[in-house]
Parts: sequence; structure tokens; C-alpha cells
Amino acid sequence: MSPVVKKKKNKFTLPGKYLLMILTGLCVLLMIITFRTDLFEGPLRTVAGYVVVPFQNGIASVGGYLYDRAEEMGRLQDALDENARLQEEVANLTMENAQLQQERYELESLRELYDIDEATSEYEKTGARVIASDATNWFYSFTIDKGSDDGIEVDMNVIAGGGLVGRVVSVGPNYARVLSIIADNSNVYGTVLTTSSNLLVSGNLQSVMTDGVISFEQLSDREDQVQTGDKVVTSNISSKYLPGIPIGYIGSIETAANNMTKYGTITPAVDFQHLQEVLVILETKQQVPDEE
Repeated sequence: MSPVVKKKKNKFTLPGKYLLMILTGLCVLLMIITFRTDLFEGPLRTVAGYVVVPFQNGIASVGGYLYDRAEEMGRLQDALDENARLQEEVANLTMENAQLQQERYELESLRELYDIDEATSEYEKTGARVIASDATNWFYSFTIDKGSDDGIEVDMNVIAGGGLVGRVVSVGPNYARVLSIIADNSNVYGTVLTTSSNLLVSGNLQSVMTDGVISFEQLSDREDQVQTGDKVVTSNISSKYLPGIPIGYIGSIETAANNMTKYGTITPAVDFQHLQEVLVILETKQQVPDEE
């Protein structure tokens, strides 16, 4: 006998999307029955409550969560917008503050020029702006934007801030080169105002850069009358500098090896690290034998 072959019965399967639709419809139906009609009471309402209420709570929880997240996203975007606005405002205020500081510095510089202009009112002067300097932060030599077309000549004295800056050493049609008194090859005779004692001031770029001072020597002060802090101005015996222009203040005093003269340091009256505008005196010292 041939073996009997049993046929397998096909199992009925319901696609998931249809099952979900059926369950959803059932929940909706139960909700309608429970809350929209009074036909069914007692056990049916109780069963519906067990089925529908958790479903409603789940929907409410999800909706509340999504709403809270949407609120948080909205607040976050507002915070980002406010932060961007504040950053822009800070940048604008920073620029305004920098501009105000620059204007204040220029105003102070102009006030100093006015003061030195008043102190040397007997001389005719013209203003000039520094347009170039040597490759350091100290203006031991620099170029100004006035030249022979403006009446500038070699050996004219240059002043700024508290006093003497230097002298013109070369001139072009619309520019001039200035050598300052802090340069190593610069010398000027000065007078201590308190005693009328003369001395020779010598430029010392390294000392200026290190300690903010320049050097002096050949001071005759046998009675020790000269003190630190005394004011020094250009001397009448100077060959290239007009008399009475402030140079600086005595910083230190030492007795020379010959026990006859003294030497030391002078703190310049001018800030040689921040020169922007200067005044050029439009006359030169009557030439005498060059001792400087």
C-alpha cells in the first residue's frame, strides 16, 4: 500500500497593519460606548474603563511629552537668538570702547601739545604727524609728514608732550627725518634749573628701553646742590637746540672718578614709546662751533 500523505492546513495570519487598525477601531468604539451613551452600564463600562482609560492616559502622556519638548525647543531657540543678539551688542560696545579710548588718548596728546606750545610760546611752530619710525617700539628716529614745502629745515627743534623730542636731520619736499635725544649718537647741552649748572645729556637707547632713562655727564656740582627730581632744560650753550626747552628730570647722580664732576641719569619729559603728533619750531639756533 502506498503511504498516505497528509496535507498541512494553512494557518490564517492577519497582517500587523490590519490588526492595528482593528484594535484602534475597537478602542474608539469602546470610547464612544463608554462616554457617549447610557445604553450599557455596569460590567461593560467597567471593562471599557480598564481598556480605554490606560489608552487615553498613554495618548495624553505622549502628547504632553511632545508639547513639553516643543516648548523647550522654542525656549532654546529664543535663548540662541538672545545670545546672538547679546554677542553682537558686546562686539559693538567693545568697538565703541576702543574708539573712545583712542579718542581719549588723542585728546590727552593734544592737551600735552597745547601745554608745551604755551610753554614755548616765544617760538613759531607747526604741527606734524609721525608717519614712519625705525623697527622698534621706541621713536629714536622717525619721519614726519612735513618738509621743505612747509618751511621745515635741517636742525629745527622738534617738541612734543612734556618737552624736547629731537631735531630735524634731513628734509624732503613733503617729509622730514627726526633724530631724537634718546638715540645713541645724540647729545644736547642742558641746564639744571635749580642751580643753573650745565651738563651734557647723551642718548642711550638701551637705558631707555630697559629703565626709561638717558644719561648725563660733565655736571659741576661741588656743593651738592643738584637733587634727584630737578628739572633739566636745553642750555644757552647748546649749538643746535634753542634754550629753555624741557629735557627731563634728574633720576640719579654719581660722582665721577676725577671727583670734580658728576654723572647720572635723566628721565625724559617725553614718552618716546607713543609719539603720534609733534611740533616743529620754525627757527634754528644761530650756529656756533659744533660741540654736539
